[in-house]
Amino acid sequence: MNNYSLALNVQQRPEVLERVLRVARHRGFKIANLSMQLNSNNSTSIDMLVESEREIGLLTNQINKLIDVIDCRVLFSDPSAALVKQKG
Repeated sequence: MNNYSLALNVQQRPEVLERVLRVARHRGFKIANLSMQLNSNNSTSIDMLVESEREIGLLTNQINKLIDVIDCRVLFSDPSAALVKQKG
């Protein structure tokens, strides 16, 4: 299983986190870690660690289409973590 770290900058709206999580679930990604911080400029920063066998572009393309998402970046991808888990 591949691990990916995402950094999202979204508008401060009550429903935005639910929309992001729904897209991740529908695209077949498991949320391993999630942290969220409210910013002073009426935006929210969300850092997510997701796991999946699927290509990360399937998730980021759909997240970027959400109306409340300002920016979505892949900070790192760690496909070697799957090899370590399988061997160890």
